[in-house]
Amino acid sequence: MARSSRSTAPQAEVAADPFEVPLNRSFTYRFHHLGKLSDPVSHQAYLDEAGLSLSDGRCLTTIGTFEPLSVKDLARLSNLNKSQASRAAQALVDQGLVFKQGSEADGRGVVLMLSPQGRERWQAANQLVVRRNREIFGCLKPRELAQLGQLLDRLVAHNERG
Repeated sequence: MARSSRSTAPQAEVAADPFEVPLNRSFTYRFHHLGKLSDPVSHQAYLDEAGLSLSDGRCLTTIGTFEPLSVKDLARLSNLNKSQASRAAQALVDQGLVFKQGSEADGRGVVLMLSPQGRERWQAANQLVVRRNREIFGCLKPRELAQLGQLLDRLVAHNERG
């Protein structure tokens, strides 16, 4: 059957809501999925290369990067709740990797700092972080990595506002 010869101008296509997608295409699902894919490999790497669990390794790298830290700051910066951060900090103290001292600013609080042995493990753990980032994000070009970094910064800032 022949098509109508009437010509119509193409209408602008109305964009669908980018958030109304199947669950497996939603951003939160895919971020969570990426974490589930990468965490077991990172956990094993922390055990093999730094002799630490994933949460202890994340806390050690956080303390070494931002020291001196309170447990509250450690929790916030390592994306753990306060009890998880407290347990990880104590595990690192028990291993001789972190010193815990009374806080001058808060009589009841403590500050966490790396011990000399902790600094050695921190360096190894930082190399692991670099390698894992390379493995996870290595499929992206430098320009895409920069763009992703900027987008993630915007998302974090947007969500920190509450």
